[in-house]
Amino acid sequence: MQLVPGDPVRTMLGQAATAQRVAEVRHQLGLDRSLVVQYLDYVGGVLHGDLGQSLTLSQPVSSILFPKLGNTMILTAGSLVICLAIGIPLGILAGTRQYSVLDRGSMFVALAGASVPVYWAGLVIINVFALQLGWFPTSGMHDTRDPGGFGDVLTHLVLPAVAAAVVPTAVVARMARGSMVEALHGEHVRMLRASGVPERLVIWKHTLRNVLPPVVNIVGLQIGYLLGGVIFVEVVFNWPGLGGQLYTSITSGDMPMIQAGVLFIALVFVVVNLVTDIAVALLDPRTRKAA
Repeated sequence: MQLVPGDPVRTMLGQAATAQRVAEVRHQLGLDRSLVVQYLDYVGGVLHGDLGQSLTLSQPVSSILFPKLGNTMILTAGSLVICLAIGIPLGILAGTRQYSVLDRGSMFVALAGASVPVYWAGLVIINVFALQLGWFPTSGMHDTRDPGGFGDVLTHLVLPAVAAAVVPTAVVARMARGSMVEALHGEHVRMLRASGVPERLVIWKHTLRNVLPPVVNIVGLQIGYLLGGVIFVEVVFNWPGLGGQLYTSITSGDMPMIQAGVLFIALVFVVVNLVTDIAVALLDPRTRKAA
């Protein structure tokens, strides 16, 4: 962001501000110091719980971003529910019916879904389900005229959650299908079948345990993808989350806001991956032995 053309102070004060006034404000904000000094000062503030002050809004960054982060987590959670509810069952069913019409059709749809840009999917969903069918609102998190509580939020959540879930659902479905196919060709499965164990028990009792670790691992990675993907979704659907605020801050060069937003996303991503690694270790004893 330091290399991007433009001056955030000039943006704050307007083009009519004098050079002397711009220099004074830059000095007050510490923007006239070297990048190393600015960075060390920022890190010191973060360690003391101070994320700085927004250059454009003149408010503490934490008071602006924490509510936005909560809204982003709501959207991420909604997208994750859709991803898990569709991607895992679809992949498992496709894997148990390898090369069938269901397998080929679902994987073709998954491949197409994994290739779709998130913002384009959002625009198509708005056009179909909001503008043409009128089933859901086009933007926002609440009805500005008459907020209706949880039901109102849920209604506004459906379309952006679906748009954000398109790519992760496709990736999870393909991973679940591949893991199921690999597990069904294992030695233990052939032995179970030779012993006369019903196919239903082979799939849902014995094979599924081998499928879960890689699927849980890819789901953890997709949560990180969702945190990045919802930024575009929030802009398209005008969802009042961290992504929309980051977009506004980037266009205005608000460095403290951008740094805090990136820091939040990175921390959540690291924590989610840590939890995922622990879950995989619990599901797969071989992972614990390797560690």
